[in-house]
Amino acid sequence: MKVMLLGATGLTGRLVLRGLLEAAEVTAVVAPVRAPLALAHPKLSAPTVDFEALLHQPEWFAVDAVICCLGTTIRKAGSQAAFRRVDHDYPLAAAQLARTAGARHFLLMSALGARGDSRWFYNRVKGQLEDALKALRFDGLFIYQPGLLLGERDEFRLGEAVAGRLMPMLNTALAGPLSPYKAIRAETVARAIVHDTRQLTRNQQHRPGVVIRRHDDMAALASRTD
Repeated sequence: MKVMLLGATGLTGRLVLRGLLEAAEVTAVVAPVRAPLALAHPKLSAPTVDFEALLHQPEWFAVDAVICCLGTTIRKAGSQAAFRRVDHDYPLAAAQLARTAGARHFLLMSALGARGDSRWFYNRVKGQLEDALKALRFDGLFIYQPGLLLGERDEFRLGEAVAGRLMPMLNTALAGPLSPYKAIRAETVARAIVHDTRQLTRNQQHRPGVVIRRHDDMAALASRTD
């Protein structure tokens, strides 16, 4: 299976990239990036592009599956419009190009609370992207909805630093119906994404439809070795 990975330099994306390159079932990875990757691998093609230009390279989208870990924050983007461009417009355009080129599967790193009609702008954008992707009718659309995502980011985030200290206590309290709200490590999410990708390569005819992964699903998949 040939896979495109968007967001390969982010917190989760770089862990997904490592897992894909280690997976024997994945034969090639196309990972367009805005800055050169300090990584070389026989299976990896990592062209340096502006994401506006990326959408004019349809030949790169001739893959079996797309994994999207692309995302930013409103603070980093500078405005709601710029945030929407990165978190909605780019992923959707990539999905449309890949679907036209024959891609059968799309795996999206989304967020807990994503809803197209949410009163919260962040959740609304994420939900609208999910709805648009469903309309493309991929054979398999996997949507990962972590709660608070923890890991070693390039920039310091006070809220996540505090939550990291409190995570064991908080996660113990959030049981049953509240389990999707548990904090989760980026490594766990990445392992779940790679696991699903590997399973798709093993059964090329599998048509799983729309699959939503939340905390407990991702934690269970991350611990599997098959």
